[in-house]
Amino acid sequence: MDHDLAMLEEKFVTIIDVSSNEEKVHYKTWERPNKLNLMLMRMTVADSIKTTLPKIESAKKFMELVEEYSQTADKSVVGTLMSTLITMKFDSSRTMYEHVIEMTNIAARLKTLRI
Repeated sequence: MDHDLAMLEEKFVTIIDVSSNEEKVHYKTWERPNKLNLMLMRMTVADSIKTTLPKIESAKKFMELVEEYSQTADKSVVGTLMSTLITMKFDSSRTMYEHVIEMTNIAARLKTLRI
């Protein structure tokens, strides 16, 4: 179904009246997976990264920008999560079980970040 076509190739030349049939077909086969990939990536990217990204029309360029932005965002998130985990204290406002579960969730989030 050529879903990876948009990730492997840059946008094909702009189609004009004198474009060959081959160019028109290639553009149409590239355009649909590109739109689907962009929609999927925009839905799944973290909000903290999504708000800083400019409007991009190419899935390949969008992925490159996300990779660039996520490296700096991940480092700041790691610092925040580590600080929270280190300074967290049990204050009897909830059960010990809830406190441990919250700490486990923070540790799991740290583990998912690739630094």
